[in-house]
Amino acid sequence: MPRRHMRAVCAPEAPLRAALCALRTELGVPESFPPDVLEEAGRSPRPPSHDATDIPLFTVDPPTSTDLDQAMHLARREKGGYRVRYAIADVAAFVTPGGPLDAEAHRRVTTLYFPDETVPLHPPRLSEGAASLLPGRIRPAVLWTLDLDAESRTESADVRRALVRSRAKLDYAHVQRGIDAGTAEEPVALLEGIGTLRERLEVERGGISLNVPEQEIVEGDGTCALAYRAPLPAEGWNAQISLLTGMAAAELMLAHGTGVLRTLPAAPDGAVGRLRRTAKALRIDWPHHVSYARLIRSLDPHLPQHAAFLQECTTLLRGAGYTVFRDGLLPEVTSHAAVAAPYAHCTAPLRRLGDRYAAEICLAAAADREVPDWVLTALDALPKEMAEGSRRAATVERECVDIVEAALLKDRVGDLFEACVVDVQDHDPTVGTVQLVSPAVVARIEGGRSRLPLGEHLRVRLTAANPGTAKARFAPA
Repeated sequence: MPRRHMRAVCAPEAPLRAALCALRTELGVPESFPPDVLEEAGRSPRPPSHDATDIPLFTVDPPTSTDLDQAMHLARREKGGYRVRYAIADVAAFVTPGGPLDAEAHRRVTTLYFPDETVPLHPPRLSEGAASLLPGRIRPAVLWTLDLDAESRTESADVRRALVRSRAKLDYAHVQRGIDAGTAEEPVALLEGIGTLRERLEVERGGISLNVPEQEIVEGDGTCALAYRAPLPAEGWNAQISLLTGMAAAELMLAHGTGVLRTLPAAPDGAVGRLRRTAKALRIDWPHHVSYARLIRSLDPHLPQHAAFLQECTTLLRGAGYTVFRDGLLPEVTSHAAVAAPYAHCTAPLRRLGDRYAAEICLAAAADREVPDWVLTALDALPKEMAEGSRRAATVERECVDIVEAALLKDRVGDLFEACVVDVQDHDPTVGTVQLVSPAVVARIEGGRSRLPLGEHLRVRLTAANPGTAKARFAPA
């Protein structure tokens, strides 16, 4: 089954839209917000006392994003090293604990992304308006100040509520062009410097960031097609700032004795062994003395076989969850295996329910005060809620990819395609997964009489594709 993020950049055709609407109905996806929720979302926030509107923050997001969770400012410190100021939308300033808006957020848990629309966690007037860190607007925020040494290791971390005002809304391509051309102003140019140093530390501690290509819909000549898009380096550097903050949040909560961590146990030996066999089949050299993390860094997501292997690497991330602890009783597992350190989700409260609670605990820890009762009351149920929300989001992503692929291939049943076998079932080697050379489709293959050649190219025939009724399926030609 495909495990790719899909981003639509063209208007879907009618059959595709109908299939996506049917999927939302099937999954019980929430529709419009109740009137009392909308009424609460329109109220003025509780303003913080600290004014940090003098900090020239900027956001870095996809160009069409309006639900802006994070804004940053990066600077050099006089005595050496760096200062990262990272403002996170303060959703709690708008939400009354136990009120209609809070209850609706617990029902939705996460924002859901479909190719034709977004189903938000909070009403758009809040998530894309009053709480979003839009440029030129004064907003309440949870403001992190992280001081780093010359190697970008964290020396100190502080977090407080503050009023902030972003100066600019930047997108990844704009940032990348400015940095590559040497024309970016220092606060933006430092994203490369700090991001690169943090990536080195990630390798040093054994962490991994998977540079998995996105599968996106692209428009041309009045039609739509699928293509792969490898992430820009600026996207990785931006992610490192979020990871840095999540790691600081985890350390604060662990020191305070109460918190909610994002945890992932180490992958079992069998999973790593299977990944080594996949690398061999895809002709990827993985010497035994080379660590998994270093191998990942050496791969080029533009190459089809490397992209296929990176996609298979996501299997090692299964099993991630949320772990709650309190009263100083630390859990057995406190680390996230991919981060290779304790880590917490706290930087996307407009889109993830749990981040609002993590931020509140961090604020209490930094001020050395008790965690609010409304947080403690909800804490024990939070892991289950987040797990259910994450499962629904993963199902949406998986089913949307299948529907879009079927919609774009529906008139080509019987056609031949060039493909690469990227996965073969252990219990039935005649069934597996192929990645087409063009268009950018990953789908099931079955119906052959002999073992599929893992890592090999072969011609395949499309046997089924109909959005809403039949997923794209292939057979050896």
